[in-house]
Amino acid sequence: MKNFNFYNPTKIYFGKDETDKIGKLCKEYGNNVLLVYGKTAIKRIGLYDRVINSLKKENINVFELPGIDPNPRIESIREGGKLCKNHKIDLVLAVGGGSVIDASKGIASAALYEGDPWDFYSYKAESNGALPIASILTLSATGSEMNGGSVVTNFATKEKNGWGSQFTNPKFSILDPANTFSVSKHQTACGIVDSLTHVYEYYFSSDQSFLNDRICEGIMKTVIHFGPIALKEPNNFEARSNLMFSSTLALNGLSGFAKTWDGFNHTTEHLLSAYYDIAHADGLAILAPHWMEKILNEKTLDKFYEFAVNVWGVEESDDKMSVAKEGINQVYKFYESIKMPLTLREVDIIDPPLEELAKRATKNGTIGRYLNLDYKDVLDILTKSL
Repeated sequence: MKNFNFYNPTKIYFGKDETDKIGKLCKEYGNNVLLVYGKTAIKRIGLYDRVINSLKKENINVFELPGIDPNPRIESIREGGKLCKNHKIDLVLAVGGGSVIDASKGIASAALYEGDPWDFYSYKAESNGALPIASILTLSATGSEMNGGSVVTNFATKEKNGWGSQFTNPKFSILDPANTFSVSKHQTACGIVDSLTHVYEYYFSSDQSFLNDRICEGIMKTVIHFGPIALKEPNNFEARSNLMFSSTLALNGLSGFAKTWDGFNHTTEHLLSAYYDIAHADGLAILAPHWMEKILNEKTLDKFYEFAVNVWGVEESDDKMSVAKEGINQVYKFYESIKMPLTLREVDIIDPPLEELAKRATKNGTIGRYLNLDYKDVLDILTKSL
């Protein structure tokens, strides 16, 4: 096991009715709160009123930034940063899924920066601080509620970049599984795929860590077991609970300790959604199985064999390659069973500029750390994804 540092400062309040603590928790940081949320969902399910009432009970001044898009735009970060400066905001409160929380991290950083916040996401500048951030999670998917990372899109430059700093972990996050009961079947399935792919990026690694691999397998098996239950029974509290905390653990550092992040799936998908504004997990579902097939070889065989046997329950055999391939086949079958797309055509990407996308993905020469993939490799994966 290689050396690693692990620290996560976010406090989690998990369980039924934890949402009602929001006013008192926010009051600890000041009197002016910027409430950041999406479009209509939190109002439709009554969560907006619940949050506002709790904040008002504590005499907190609430300023709002609604309308955060599923792939949050840099324009929202700029607007939010100005609101924070103009109203002397003490805390940025994200109520929503990963996109809302990601946007809030950018906003909290922009509030203390005099330049364009895209400087962070284009890696031209580092943050020297951020306002305190808190979140109430409404979608089990990204893990943003317990990490410092955020992903923001600049459609003007066709870039979707990830960035984070030591200042952008939420101070606290409320995880009430009941807040996810109303999530649509497709968005629930997207969360399942996003959680799994976060784990893939660390599990498939040449770094040796027996403990980490078992943790990753446990998270994947939990998501695979409870995902279909949540799709069939949206109000199943136990299923939603397991999905919610699994998605948190998938990207709060626990699944990645002592491992190197591969990065192929997320980096390449970010290009797709920067060009076409597709759902992030739709792109991940399309890419990941083809990526697995591409990197399966004698060098990676043992890991894929473990994946097949330990995660998917494929019967052990001396023919390890057949078992490994069946494990990948199970990924295809599972994604199909939860009605996730398996081709680019299914998300209306008909004639993409494959060569351009492959070149951008491999602008540093290769992509992926478990197995380095060059331009031809990426082009092959994208072509098979059509």
